[in-house]
Amino acid sequence: MFRSFNKWYFGALAFLLFTGSFDAQAQGEGLFKSKCATCHQPHKDGTGPKLFQVREKWESGGAKEGSLVKWVHNWQAAAATDPYAEQVSKMYPSAMSAFPELSEEEINSIFDYVDAQPDPATVVAGPTGGDTGMTEVQEEGGFSWIWILMGAVFLIVIVAVGGVRRQLKSVLNEKEGLPTKEDATYAEELRSWAWTNKIYVGIGSLVVILALLVAGYRELGNIGVVEAYQPSQPIDFPHSVHAGVNGIDCRYCHNSATKSKSAGIPTVNVCMNCHKQVSGRTPEQETKIKAIYEAAGWDGTMYSGDTKPIKWNKVHVLPDHVYFNHSQHVTVAGIDCKQCHGDMTKQKETARVVPVSELNKVEGNIKLTRATLTMGWCIECHAETGISDGPLDGKKDGYYDEIHKRLMDNDKKLYNKYLEDGKVTVKELGGWECAKCHY
Repeated sequence: MFRSFNKWYFGALAFLLFTGSFDAQAQGEGLFKSKCATCHQPHKDGTGPKLFQVREKWESGGAKEGSLVKWVHNWQAAAATDPYAEQVSKMYPSAMSAFPELSEEEINSIFDYVDAQPDPATVVAGPTGGDTGMTEVQEEGGFSWIWILMGAVFLIVIVAVGGVRRQLKSVLNEKEGLPTKEDATYAEELRSWAWTNKIYVGIGSLVVILALLVAGYRELGNIGVVEAYQPSQPIDFPHSVHAGVNGIDCRYCHNSATKSKSAGIPTVNVCMNCHKQVSGRTPEQETKIKAIYEAAGWDGTMYSGDTKPIKWNKVHVLPDHVYFNHSQHVTVAGIDCKQCHGDMTKQKETARVVPVSELNKVEGNIKLTRATLTMGWCIECHAETGISDGPLDGKKDGYYDEIHKRLMDNDKKLYNKYLEDGKVTVKELGGWECAKCHY
């Protein structure tokens, strides 16, 4: 029986190793769709060149070994050290984003996935129409079948090793003349072993219970934390192209951020200010821009009046009891958009809640430690953000002039205490009062 177990075990292990390549390709597919698909396609040039067999192309073109991986990490560094990379950098007007977080294995898994894709030009179109050139982006599941297979393999190992152990124990008891209960169940053996080693079992149980309590307490702190949240949208909007390559100011689309509580979502008429002339350079871009035309009722020559609203999904969602005013932060406090939203000139995907670790990498941002959009994140920012590097009346603002006057008239000692560290913070002027943010 146990020989059969061993055969099953080694067979399953061989199958697991064999299917490792499939898992690597699945990883490459996910990375391609999240990092590359906005600008690249496998078999068609878009904002960036097609990626099919790009490794062979670089090798035949005389690129240095490892130059392509270096290009993905930072194209400028690659162009500075490799003449072929420098030549490639001049072929397209738009600059490629840097991906230093990707390992060489992950980059190769992307290229493995791309090279495995069939050329749509060789696929015969069905009766409903031909290929549109678009790559359908599907949401990945959170549970891979590979974990089920690994669990089955480990279960086989546990059963096989347990059976061998029981046989060895029976042989040892027989040799020493000790009684052996052949029909003892696993549960009975476990109870007997636990009673024999009750001290160690007790200590181990205490450690496990404490670990579970600590893990549970930590998980309670993650309730409501939505870092990296990125809902799907009806139309892709690459901020890196609009705000980065084209240099469009954030306030052109989000024009109410300076004078209203909400930053606002641009109407389709704002989009049409540009896209009435810009219809796309690739089939993929043309298909996406046609969705804007449909929403605006534009047939290419005139407006038909038959509009269809674009239903955007809200990204930054605060609880109903939390008050946040964009104009108060943008206009009065002078906070740059990148402090909360990150560097949108490099944001290739649709808008998302940027993790605090990424926000801290943006030059000029105040470094914070709490998770984005949590209460701790807000009050930590209020404690670190300086309103003025000297007396408040130096800001020449009526609001702060009045606060300066009241402090000087009522508690000059407190005001001087505020200035001891060289700045007056939001916290020191009531930024930690509950009513500031909560109704």
